[in-house]
Amino acid sequence: MGNRKSAGHLAALFTIIIWGTTFISTKVLLTDFKPVEILFFRFVMGFLALLLVSPHRMKGVDCKQEITFVLAGLSGICLYYLLENIALTYTMASNVGVIISVAPFFTAILSRSFLKSEEKLRINFFIGFVVAMAGVVLISFNGSRMELNPAGDVLAVFAAFVWACYSILTRKISSFGYPVILTTRRTFFYGILFMVPALFLFDFEMGLERFADMTHLLNILYLGLGASALCFVTWNLAVKALGAVKTSVYIYMVPVITVVTSVFILKEPVTWVSVMGTVLAVAGLFLSEYNGKGSGNRE
Repeated sequence: MGNRKSAGHLAALFTIIIWGTTFISTKVLLTDFKPVEILFFRFVMGFLALLLVSPHRMKGVDCKQEITFVLAGLSGICLYYLLENIALTYTMASNVGVIISVAPFFTAILSRSFLKSEEKLRINFFIGFVVAMAGVVLISFNGSRMELNPAGDVLAVFAAFVWACYSILTRKISSFGYPVILTTRRTFFYGILFMVPALFLFDFEMGLERFADMTHLLNILYLGLGASALCFVTWNLAVKALGAVKTSVYIYMVPVITVVTSVFILKEPVTWVSVMGTVLAVAGLFLSEYNGKGSGNRE
């Protein structure tokens, strides 16, 4: 059991390290691609990669389970990313970064309502949430003023809520007993399916010749194979091992990874505000995870 939980924490940390660095690839691609194009290409690539790794069909899926896969694809693959991308066009990235980090709180509330297998929330979870959010705010508004943009900020809240729904659905899917690669692939399939109508709304262009540029190709490979195919599998493995709530608190680390990456790769300056924010975000993560008994979820 201990080894399973350790593997779960490592899988969550690995996933967050990759997800925290995707902004660089996305930033590079945004010069020639629309957000919805990046989104579509990365998940189609992720789906094809998972199909290549495990071409087996999933057998014995009943109607109720199929609906769970449909809802997971709609929430975690289609709606979350679309809402986040649209929010970024209305409000500052710093606002979105802070608001998205509220997802663990939504996950905790939903898990108490829908998942009986999750352990009771202790006071340390809420203390950790407050501490981590203070850190995320410091990191996100490092040297800048907070400006409220209702349309974008509300969309970001919806994105955080939708990710919480996806976390709960993933937890439910993990109880079905199917291999994680197959369940992730099925979720991707439905996510891409729901994405197709959005392509027409956002003037999608195929324009595959753009990938002749090696920079574009390498960045979409990183997003498609790394951040999508591999990371959704490792995230789902973490949810299976730790539960939806314990895994979701790793989201507090995304702004931290972004700061570290900005310093080392983009050579952005280190400020005492970002250092303080990083310390608080990490402290909040540990506080939320700590249960005082050395015992994990009751599974």
